[in-house]
Amino acid sequence: MTAATHSTLFPQVPDSADAVLEGLDPEQREVATALRGPVCVLAGAGTGKTRAITHRIAYGVRAGILQPSSVLAVTFTNRAAGEMRGRLRQLGAAGVQARTFHSAALRQLQYFWPKAIGGSLPRLVDRKIQLVADAAAACRIRLDRGELRDATAEIEWSKVTQTVPADYALAAAKAGREAPRDPAEIAQLYSAYEDLKRGRGVIDFEDVLLLTVAVLQDRHDVAEQVRAQYQHFVVDEYQDVSPLQQRLLELWLGDRDDLCVVGDASQTIYSFTGATPDHLLDFRGRHPGATVVKLVRDYRSTPQVVHLANGLLAQARGRAADHRLELVSQRPAGPEPVYTEYTDEPAEAEGAARRIRELIDSGVPAAEIAVLFRTNAQSETYEQALADAGVPYQLRGAERFFDRPEVRKAGSSLRAAARFGGNDSLLDDAVDLPSQVRAVLSGEGWTPQPPAGSGAVRERWESLAALVNLAQDFAAARAGATLSDLVTELDERAGAQHAPTVQGVTLASLHSAKGLEWDVVFLVGVAEGMMPITYAKTDEQIEEERRLLYVGVTRAREHLYLSWALARSPGGRPSRRPSRFLKGLRPGSGTAGGRTAAGGPGGVERGFGRGGAAAAVPRRTQRTPARCRVCGRTLTDAGEMKLMRCEDCPSDMDEGVYERLREWRAIQAGRSGQPAFCVFTDKTLMAIAESVPEDERELARIPGVGARKLNRYGADVLAICAGQSGVGRDEDG
Repeated sequence: MTAATHSTLFPQVPDSADAVLEGLDPEQREVATALRGPVCVLAGAGTGKTRAITHRIAYGVRAGILQPSSVLAVTFTNRAAGEMRGRLRQLGAAGVQARTFHSAALRQLQYFWPKAIGGSLPRLVDRKIQLVADAAAACRIRLDRGELRDATAEIEWSKVTQTVPADYALAAAKAGREAPRDPAEIAQLYSAYEDLKRGRGVIDFEDVLLLTVAVLQDRHDVAEQVRAQYQHFVVDEYQDVSPLQQRLLELWLGDRDDLCVVGDASQTIYSFTGATPDHLLDFRGRHPGATVVKLVRDYRSTPQVVHLANGLLAQARGRAADHRLELVSQRPAGPEPVYTEYTDEPAEAEGAARRIRELIDSGVPAAEIAVLFRTNAQSETYEQALADAGVPYQLRGAERFFDRPEVRKAGSSLRAAARFGGNDSLLDDAVDLPSQVRAVLSGEGWTPQPPAGSGAVRERWESLAALVNLAQDFAAARAGATLSDLVTELDERAGAQHAPTVQGVTLASLHSAKGLEWDVVFLVGVAEGMMPITYAKTDEQIEEERRLLYVGVTRAREHLYLSWALARSPGGRPSRRPSRFLKGLRPGSGTAGGRTAAGGPGGVERGFGRGGAAAAVPRRTQRTPARCRVCGRTLTDAGEMKLMRCEDCPSDMDEGVYERLREWRAIQAGRSGQPAFCVFTDKTLMAIAESVPEDERELARIPGVGARKLNRYGADVLAICAGQSGVGRDEDG
């Protein structure tokens, strides 16, 4: 699934090499005509980097300087590679190889394996997590689902950084990684996983790169054959290359330097996978004579969106920040970003859904709207809110478009009609390609008007409507195109997973939104603890979180909404605050960097609570610093503030009350089917046992006891503090 993009899907092929250069700005033209020697393109978000490099390749091919079969363009996703191939085809440069690193390596490995190793290439496993689970069982290491996923990620990181099991613990410590289990256990698990793969005769995704590197290093005849095939290399998203991918690129190049790299250090957001911007930032050091071109003209976003993006980076620190690009919007002025504070997360989701409903009703296509969040776990609340508002949506990262049953069935019907259409009465009155497609898909459930409501029926209709729209664009661009031509186009798109636009609001994590853009973007959950995420501790991790927010902001063309909630649940303590990254950028937040918003245009909106009244958002009052009730020191740690004392100051806790509270909590958690900490955290129980409140007023003063918990559990807790059992009431009593 992809978000909609503003472009003519099938433009006319330029009639000459010079025509390829038409419409490029001066910097893009500089990229397109720099065809020899090392070239480094530093391209900010929305500056047309894909346009620049595809026109560069096409210009070289059309001018006779580059042979199509000698060019290898690599990027990081099948979608991006498919888009690049499509653009090159439209520019008259068919035949150029545009692939992901893994796809290019796998193709070479399959070809050379019989010659270099002998026999057939081992089977490639689609998902390694089951193998990791089997390895854990063999090591007698018990992993829950989350730990299994995290351990798998550690193995992947180890392999792309070329770290063997014996070196894992030291390498992880040096990289500042927090292993999900003891590093020695991860190393043991990693070793068992590799043994298991060898025993079963299979390889994984990372092995494709490792084995290709090994073959090219050990077999000079194979390396020379590859280098004879490819003389010119282009690498997109170069800030995301891993050490292993860089090593493969060096082996492809040999002693040549006919290389063009494109990237933006400020969009490095995948370091947890082993990606590093160092190769981009060090490029000029490795290639002193390189041509360097900076693209800063932003054609995507309005000046208001670009101003916020620049402001975010102006506060950044570190090596990537030292090489930041200041974008210059090329679009007319638009609305100011809107900042909204909500009482709780459900209210935030409902507020976003309500605004989205208004936008769609005013004529904004649903496919031009996205809701972006930091973690996938945030998705469910927004799915429910959009469903309740009657808004169609698509979840990026779910089932791929061409894998949907209705799309596969529609493809089969179109293919049959292309072969035997002359005998199909459905096509008797279809005079052109779009009408033929509509006629065929009407038999699959497509209708001119969408079905009412949402759900599976609407989703199937959206899929078929996307194919109808694609056929209309295809026919408009290619006069005389036939049903067979369209089927070929669909097959090529399916192979590249280059899906057409689906009419639904996109729900996506910030990581999965990279490379996409929409007219309207909602950035939700922009609060401390989520942005930056709680486990981002080091300066480097915090800066990557800032870059992640920058990527989210630069996905918006015109309308940008940023929001946060003061509490997680209705009635919860309003203890959250907006992300530190917005300080000095949103109105009324001080002057920590960028333009102050005081006295500027609007853009501030108070979110409504669940009751719909503006008064539902409490006015935040200035609080005096929390101090330890034992030594008087100012408290900043949340756990210490809950106890109202330093962690290492002596406690006067009533151990009997504490143990009875823990027993009672376990019973409550069992009844409600939720983790114990959702009733009360250990720190809250300790605070209760230390103060032993005698009435609701005293109990309510304890941090962690909000109005909802006071109402639900107050009587029980006070009974326990008074020496009674307190466990006779049911959870809702």
